[in-house]
Amino acid sequence: MPKASWNGAVIAESDETAVVEGNHYFPAASVNRSFIRESDTHTVCPWKGTASYFSIEVDGKINKDAAWYYPEPKEAASQIKNHVAFWRGVTVEP
Repeated sequence: MPKASWNGAVIAESDETAVVEGNHYFPAASVNRSFIRESDTHTVCPWKGTASYFSIEVDGKINKDAAWYYPEPKEAASQIKNHVAFWRGVTVEP
């Protein structure tokens, strides 16, 4: 089962991830919200839409903008609506 972890904590775990461009997008319900902090960061992907970000906090350490999601993805990326992906040192085990 795919699992995302950072700093010794499991941030998300689900056997229903969507894989897009090599990234596992976890269903929002599978993300442990106690580690997630809203970020003001946004980026734009031409085919997926506007991404929003979360920072991850574990044991007082913060990994800024280490998770992203598309609140309103374009139709071509509709399978990642309500899903979260990770980077910046977050380990994703397939």
